[in-house]
Amino acid sequence: MSKNLIIVESPAKAKTIEKFLGRKYTVKASMGHVRDLPKSQLGVDVEAGFEPKYITIRGKGEILKELRDSAKKADKVFLATDPDREGEAISWHLANVLKIPTDQPVRIEFHEITKDAIQKAIKKPRAIEHNRVEAQQARRILDRLVGYKLSPLLWRKVRRGLSAGRVQSVAVRLIVDREEEIQRFVPEEYWSLTARLAADRGATPFPAKFYGTAAGKVELKSEAETNAVLAASEGESFVVQAVKKKEKRRNPAFPFTTSSLQQEASRKLGFTVRRTMAVAQQLYEGLDLGEGGHTGLVTYIRTDSTRIAQEAEEAAARYIQSTYGQEYIPAERREAEKKAGEQGAHEAIRPTEVTRTPDSTKEFLSSDQYKLYRLIWERFVASQMAPAVLDTVSVDIIAGEQIFRASGSSIKFPGFMKIYIESEDEEAPKEEDGLLPDLVEGRTLNLVEILPKQHFTQPPPRFSEAMLVKALEERGIGRPSTYAPIIETVQARGYVEKEEKRFKPTELGRLVTEILKEYFPWIIDVEFTAKMEGELDQVEEGEAEWHHVLQEFFEPFEATLKEAEEKVGGFELQDEISDVICEKCGRNMVVKYGRFGKFLACPGFPDCKNTRPILEETGVTCPVCAQGGIVERKSKKGGRKFYGCSRYPECDFVSWDKPVAKKCPDCEAPFLVEKKHKELGMVYMCKTEGCTFVEPVEEAEEVSL
Repeated sequence: MSKNLIIVESPAKAKTIEKFLGRKYTVKASMGHVRDLPKSQLGVDVEAGFEPKYITIRGKGEILKELRDSAKKADKVFLATDPDREGEAISWHLANVLKIPTDQPVRIEFHEITKDAIQKAIKKPRAIEHNRVEAQQARRILDRLVGYKLSPLLWRKVRRGLSAGRVQSVAVRLIVDREEEIQRFVPEEYWSLTARLAADRGATPFPAKFYGTAAGKVELKSEAETNAVLAASEGESFVVQAVKKKEKRRNPAFPFTTSSLQQEASRKLGFTVRRTMAVAQQLYEGLDLGEGGHTGLVTYIRTDSTRIAQEAEEAAARYIQSTYGQEYIPAERREAEKKAGEQGAHEAIRPTEVTRTPDSTKEFLSSDQYKLYRLIWERFVASQMAPAVLDTVSVDIIAGEQIFRASGSSIKFPGFMKIYIESEDEEAPKEEDGLLPDLVEGRTLNLVEILPKQHFTQPPPRFSEAMLVKALEERGIGRPSTYAPIIETVQARGYVEKEEKRFKPTELGRLVTEILKEYFPWIIDVEFTAKMEGELDQVEEGEAEWHHVLQEFFEPFEATLKEAEEKVGGFELQDEISDVICEKCGRNMVVKYGRFGKFLACPGFPDCKNTRPILEETGVTCPVCAQGGIVERKSKKGGRKFYGCSRYPECDFVSWDKPVAKKCPDCEAPFLVEKKHKELGMVYMCKTEGCTFVEPVEEAEEVSL
């Protein structure tokens, strides 16, 4: 019997696809990229037109051997990696390694992992799109040139171990700039004056805020100004001067893009960007739904488009009509304006089958999977529903010469709001409209009380993950698929840290940003970085040549490097003083950076040579003594990470596997461990004897610095 080989990226995806195809097909996983630039050297021949030197990624030798053996036995090989730049590049690398002609129809592409989508894709193979591959390759080389040329300069001039990245450095700059804005902020005093009024004695009062006079709006800047309004209003009757009623339509949010999913999951579910993408990947690659079989629950999760396929729109309309009624079907189709750089080939993130409701799948999903699937499903269905209709009313009330204003709204027709309402960042203006009694012009109201209140303007808030993702997207920095690794990298490098779930720059992050601003201003210039993203998009669209894009970047970059080599100096990173007291001499110990990361050292060196490790807490209680916490340590020989009880040597619990503060959903063990699995890569695993729970963890793609 003839056999066809299909190569995908992950075992989970392979498992799902294999169930949709007959015995004529074998499905294997490449486990992501199989080749990359070497870590030990630049790996780019600048003189030879930026020719990259690719090598097999460590640990992928056995996988490639298995793929070669399978390819030799197959009559036909199909490359079914993800439908984006990264996926196209992986297919190109696989084709090169397996000696498959890239101009032949070997590439199949699908945006959802369902039986129908896979069978349609098999019938329409195409050649590998070299423009996409070149766009990915240009980005990879660009990031490598910046990381491997700029980082050594920082090592020599400031401190060994520092690094700079093309996109990450811009993200750090946004956080540093926001912190400086907060530090410069000078609060300004202002006052509000709220009258609590009732239509009749004993009726529930409603608020009306001081607006101004007939001449226009008046801002109250001081207590004296507020007291003047109070004095002018004293003894006056509060009379309804004007009532304005109107109908207001509110449209639903569009279906999720990668970025809007990351933001909304952060706001509504408290998920980090990495957690959102890991769970979304599981929903995309497919889960076992009992009698429903193994299938993908959502469409491809890396997209910047809000477009929906016509058949999906029609299926949603049928579901909405049968569930909620004809009046919930919108009269006309809405489409978002296409953003600059948007890749329109993909759909928005939506459920693969709208009739597969969250509650019908709940028993087959983990808690995180259910929460995220519900969010995606509700957002999609709501996006296809009619607008909500609100009755709004604005009332002007006069007290002498003073005007007070009250506003309210009520839902006339819920529309999409029956299912879902989008969250807002704290920077967005808040609406505080409540219900108002039925008021008519000329009516005198009862004053219950009048409340003056002092306020001070607040500085802009620090970025949360959702706000940082939004800022990066709005400025055209990076792409949605890179936001998770960007956020992880800037924290891992010690440039920013989280404080109450908000990003704050470290002294190290400030210093590196200061150096880059002074000597490489265009490297961390937001507009320049966005322009580079646009040029990479042009390469993908065949409108720019990748060698030319790199050459235009590298010539001024190399000249700036030479100039900086001579001029950079005078930057000194002050040691961070800890609250840990040296037990030998009584000084406050300081944070130092060594070969294996941060540690505490006595500032009295060489008189006092005391050092201590910095114990990174995992948030997991020791399972042996139940008193200490499990902390990260490093072995004296080789600096290998391991995990032990903070009460050592009183408690000798140790583990090579990293404990994670996640309860096992199967046996309810208090924590799981994170470790490498032979087939699934990084997983969360239960260590309780007899429990077999395993959950894949999406590893962040390595980002060159």
